[in-house]
Amino acid sequence: MMPNFNRTAALSAALLSISVARAPSAMAQNAGGGWFVPKAAQQPAPPAAHTQHRAPSPVQLPAPPADSSEADQQQTPPVLPLPPIPSMQDLPKGVAPPPTVIGVISVSGVMRQSTAAMQVERTLGGRRDALAQDLQKEQAGWRNEQQNLQAQAKTMTSDQIQNRERSLQNRVMKAQHDFRNRNRIIQEAAQVSLGQIERELVQVIQKVAAAHGMNLVLHSEQIALHVDGQDITNEVAKQLNSVLPSVFIPDANVDPEELAKSGKMPTTADADQDAPATGPAPAVAPAAPAAAPAAHK
Repeated sequence: MMPNFNRTAALSAALLSISVARAPSAMAQNAGGGWFVPKAAQQPAPPAAHTQHRAPSPVQLPAPPADSSEADQQQTPPVLPLPPIPSMQDLPKGVAPPPTVIGVISVSGVMRQSTAAMQVERTLGGRRDALAQDLQKEQAGWRNEQQNLQAQAKTMTSDQIQNRERSLQNRVMKAQHDFRNRNRIIQEAAQVSLGQIERELVQVIQKVAAAHGMNLVLHSEQIALHVDGQDITNEVAKQLNSVLPSVFIPDANVDPEELAKSGKMPTTADADQDAPATGPAPAVAPAAPAAAPAAHK
C-alpha cells in the first residue's frame, strides 16, 4: 500500500520563511499609526450677517473596532455533559507494515538553495520596494496638501474649506484603493510563483527518497540526531534546480486573477504532475508549527 505524502505539512514551514506575499511595512506607517484620512467636513453653520471663516477640521483616525472575542474568552466555560462512549473490541491481526527506512530533509534549506525561489524573492521584492516608495510619496503629498489648507484657512470661506477637504479625502480614498489592489496583485503573483515550486518539490522529494529506498521522510527540525546518509536536503535542492531552475511570474501590470480567468496561464511546472507515481511514495511526518519569520525591511 502506498504511504501518504503529507504535502501541506512538508512545505508549510519553508513557504512561510520565503513568502514574498506580504504587505509593505509602509502600508501601516504614518504619522497617526494608520491611514491618513482627513475628517469629513461638518455642515456649514447658518449664514450670519457677516462672512465667517473656520479652520479646517483636524485629522482624526478611526478607532479600531472593539474586540468582543476577549470578553467572551474571559467568561467561565460551561460544564457540559459527557455521556459514556461505547467500548470497542480488539481487531483481528493484520499485515505488519514494511520496515521503516528513514530520511531527513530541511525544506527551508532546500528553498534557500532554489534558484527559482531566489528569482521570486528578487522579482517580487523589487515590486514591494517600489510600492512602498510610491506610498511614501503619496502620503507626503497628503500631508503637504493639508498643511497648505491649514495655512490658507484664514483667507477662505467655509464652503471653500469644505470643498478642499472633500477633494483631499477623495484623493486619499482613491489612493488607498489603488495601493491595496497593487499589494493584492503582488501577493497573488507570489502564490502563483511559489505554487509551481511547491508542486515540483513534492515530486522531487518522492523521487530522491525512493532512489534511496526511504519510505519515511522527517523534517530535520524534528530530529535531535541523525547520520549524514539520511539527510537528502542538498540532493533534493540539486535536483529541484535541475528540473525547475525558474518559474513563471506574472508581469507587474498583470492581474493574476484576470490571467487565470482567461485560461492562458503559462507555467513551467511539470504538466504531468498529477500522473500516478511509478514507485511507492515516502510518507512525510507532519511538521511542528513554525514561528513566522520577521518581516524584511
